[in-house]
Amino acid sequence: MFRTLYAKLSLALVILLISIGLLYTLLSLSSVRYYLQETQQKLNLDLAKNLVADRNLVESGKLNEKALKSTFMEYMVINPSIEIYLIDLKGSILSYSADPGKVKRRSVALEPIHAFLNGEKLPLLGDDPRSHERKKIFSVTPVPSADNPEGYLYVVLHGEDYDNTEQFIKESILWKQSGWALGGSLLVGLLAGLLLFRKLTQRLNRLSNEMDNFRQSDFTHFTTNPAPQKSHDEIDKLSNTYHQMAQRIVQQLDELKQQDSLRRELVANVSHDLRTPMAILHGYLETLDMKGDQLSIEERKQYLKQAIQNSEQLSVLIAELFELAKLEAQENIPNREEFNLAELAHDVVQKFQLKAQEKGIELKLEVAAKNLFACGDIGLIARVLENLLGNALKFTPSGGHVSVELKDTDNKTIIAIQDDGPGISAAELEKIFDRFYQGKENTNRATPGGLGLAIAKRIIDLHGGSIEVESSPGHGTLFTFSLS
Repeated sequence: MFRTLYAKLSLALVILLISIGLLYTLLSLSSVRYYLQETQQKLNLDLAKNLVADRNLVESGKLNEKALKSTFMEYMVINPSIEIYLIDLKGSILSYSADPGKVKRRSVALEPIHAFLNGEKLPLLGDDPRSHERKKIFSVTPVPSADNPEGYLYVVLHGEDYDNTEQFIKESILWKQSGWALGGSLLVGLLAGLLLFRKLTQRLNRLSNEMDNFRQSDFTHFTTNPAPQKSHDEIDKLSNTYHQMAQRIVQQLDELKQQDSLRRELVANVSHDLRTPMAILHGYLETLDMKGDQLSIEERKQYLKQAIQNSEQLSVLIAELFELAKLEAQENIPNREEFNLAELAHDVVQKFQLKAQEKGIELKLEVAAKNLFACGDIGLIARVLENLLGNALKFTPSGGHVSVELKDTDNKTIIAIQDDGPGISAAELEKIFDRFYQGKENTNRATPGGLGLAIAKRIIDLHGGSIEVESSPGHGTLFTFSLS
């Protein structure tokens, strides 16, 4: 029944208000009683002394017993709220004005009487002869005189009739009016508190529903339409933190799914691409083993040459796989530094110059300035240049041209590599940087993608740059990448 936070807060509020109401009532009654007792006792401070003087209770230095009995009878009619007792110096009750059947004490304590006569702070409560436990305010005076006391005239100010009247007033007026006023105030406070709690818990309920929906979607789908935040309190902070956390979880799960998909694709591609050179290598070696004696020296050399080429191709492929895996796992974090990109490009071009000459390809470098600086990992940028330049020479026919151009634009260095190869169709351009992608539409360019381009793109991504390609069948291919 009280599982929700709103229900628990409501119950706590009800209990709190009831406790406050009871405590307020008790404190109010106690303070009112204390105030009334003090007021009544101060107003009737000399009542006992005045009774002795006005009613001639002392004659010739002695107590007038007849006048005392007359006073008892008269005051029972005139002022029924008081009760008059005559006590001796030991506190024993000698005579009284109250109903004899209701007087239960034979004596009263003298300590409050002495305190009263000594003028101590009021209110002072003395024993009520009609009860063994109850205390009452009083007025007292020694008789026949303070100089020659033989006893005390002890006047209880709130007698039995007063108690009955007070009880009636409490039940009929005080309790009803105060009770209704207090009850109404508590009810208004309760309703206001419930509305306030409802408003506060609405945001928690909305957040709880969002979290439950997120859980039911197996933490893969998160949608929210948060209400405008005005208070920026702890609930809003909790909601913002949860939204950020949920979005991050969804993003990470998507990345994991994508990585798992890429891993499956990589395993399939690796299996295919490793199987081909291994099968060729195995075939040549098996042929040499089985028919080595029947082959001529030239044929054996040719078989060995093909086996070595496939072995080298396999080694290169495995090395590229490890390199790409390290880059994607960010094990090779770029060590950025300022370097002369023009000098680096010149060194890489010189490295491929001999290969270009062997194929009859013109390889040239165009640099806008001799000192063209960029920020990056010089080793990784050299790897990008080697991959792109190697692909360009690979697919450019004899008599073609390959150019490397460096230029500085908008605080960025642009590197462009243009070849005269067969070009790439528009359908293949979207997948050219995918790992192990093999072109299908353009048979002239057998491997428009592959690990080399995938490695180049990953390196540029790690540097915060971009790499693009422009091509069309029969018009060559242009690769450009930027560095800041």
